[in-house]
Amino acid sequence: MNATSNHHDTNSSDTNTLTKIKETKSDFDAALDMHSLDKHSLIDNWQQVRQQVDEACAQAKGTATDSVTAVTLLAVSKTKPAEMIATLARQGQRHFGENYLQEAIEKMATLKDQPEGEEIVWHYIGSIQRNKTRDIAEHFDWVQTLERDIIAKRLNDQRPDNMSPLNVLIQLNIDDEDSKSGCLSEQLPDLIAAIKGYERLQLRGLMIIPAKADNDSFARTKQLFEAVKNTHPELSGWDTLSMGMSADMADAVTNGSTMVRVGTAIFGARA
Repeated sequence: MNATSNHHDTNSSDTNTLTKIKETKSDFDAALDMHSLDKHSLIDNWQQVRQQVDEACAQAKGTATDSVTAVTLLAVSKTKPAEMIATLARQGQRHFGENYLQEAIEKMATLKDQPEGEEIVWHYIGSIQRNKTRDIAEHFDWVQTLERDIIAKRLNDQRPDNMSPLNVLIQLNIDDEDSKSGCLSEQLPDLIAAIKGYERLQLRGLMIIPAKADNDSFARTKQLFEAVKNTHPELSGWDTLSMGMSADMADAVTNGSTMVRVGTAIFGARA
């Protein structure tokens, strides 16, 4: 009787164990499915934004008097995990923008040993304090928020000799807003003159964040961009106008943007 009871208890225990294993496997499979869904949604979002960029370029070509160059999509990946970046890199996305220095460096370390990690072009798009310049100079390919000569000099001096010159954009406060960073239009000639003297920096163009009550910010920035190009033919790398985000991308491209910065439309809202 005891043996039968023990045998029954063992079968019951085995059944419970199998049930738990199945439940655990189901939970694990569900987690994988959800992860897969998130990955598919991310890729779908990126493809839709890429299509919107292409459509904006096509529309600009139909209205512009001069030729429209290809527009680079900068995926703004701040606060998003490295796996999301890797997923898009495998799809062919190359340029990623980061605002937070330490977070970005950790992502770079995570991705550096992955095949797609070597293809990523990293843009720093956050504010720059003096104590950040060395890490920025040592880790990034581009800086889009340069606004002062003292920062330019530090980036130049701290750029490692075994790396190519750091691509830089001058952040222009085109609407003279007190709440925003950036050099003013009247300060632009002096800053350009200073950066020209730094061998470890490659001056590529301008970046703006226009006022929300947008007027003709894009058009005025384009005019300044062309004026610099005409005044300084020696700036062989002067080819980038970073302006436009999700809501105003088409307008920016029509006015000559060569790079649009898109975050939420690709990655979703910040956590």
